[in-house]
Amino acid sequence: MIVLNVLLYYLVIIPVSLLPFPVIYGISNILYFIFYYVTGYRKKVVLKNIRNSFPEKSEKEVQEICQKFYKHFCDLVVESIKTFTISEKQVRKRFTVINPEVSDKYFMQNRSVLFAGGHYNNWELLAVGIDQYIKHKAVGIYTPLSNKYFDIKMQNTRGRFGLVMLSSKAVKRFLDANKNNLSGIIFGFDQSPSNPKSAYWMKFLNQDTGVQFGIEKFAKEYNYPVVYGTINKVKRGHYSLYLVDVADQPQETPYGYIIEKITHLLEKDIIKEPEYWLWTHKRWKHKKPEGV
Repeated sequence: MIVLNVLLYYLVIIPVSLLPFPVIYGISNILYFIFYYVTGYRKKVVLKNIRNSFPEKSEKEVQEICQKFYKHFCDLVVESIKTFTISEKQVRKRFTVINPEVSDKYFMQNRSVLFAGGHYNNWELLAVGIDQYIKHKAVGIYTPLSNKYFDIKMQNTRGRFGLVMLSSKAVKRFLDANKNNLSGIIFGFDQSPSNPKSAYWMKFLNQDTGVQFGIEKFAKEYNYPVVYGTINKVKRGHYSLYLVDVADQPQETPYGYIIEKITHLLEKDIIKEPEYWLWTHKRWKHKKPEGV
């Protein structure tokens, strides 16, 4: 198994990663044809998610969103592979933070900050580039891969230019140990919660949706400000991050305010340009438990 992982990494992933961008986008076009027309990779899941999220749209509109999504998704695949060898110069050229002053002001106040974001546009390029733009030390919360070899490779790739990778199981331990260090901790909050009974339930894209409550829990416990980040696609292969203040004093906010605010901000982004969200994810695999 280890041998196969090594061969895949050095004979496929790295050679593809070293290709120039015009070539990898040629590969993306081929993948799009295969995923959309030949194999229909998770197409039933994608179409079901889009139909349930936009019941007011016609079938023609649903199919158009689906098609645009697969084009973007294939770009995301090759762009993610590209991050294994991308240069710092290319990262700065292709990813920028429009208004870093939103979070930098908390650095000047000697306060750590929690960043909230969804799987929208290219979060992998954000992971590689974010530490170059903010004053805080960037820390990314992630769920470790079951494949240990590629888990290490992913950590090394995302951390090439400064990001610290932190397992979701070690967040509290990290926060307790780093109270005197100014960190910008990045939470991807739009994944389906592992335990629906402990999730925060609300309407999201016209559906009862369980949302992970961790970011609000930690924000209130440590009174760390919460900032939401929207990743915009400027053009193919180029992205920008726009930051929005959510809660300056989390401990003063009512229960559920933070999680509802960031979820509604993500929903607004998705409604505006739905093709850029990760529709292949089985977001609604859990049903709202009775009594919640």
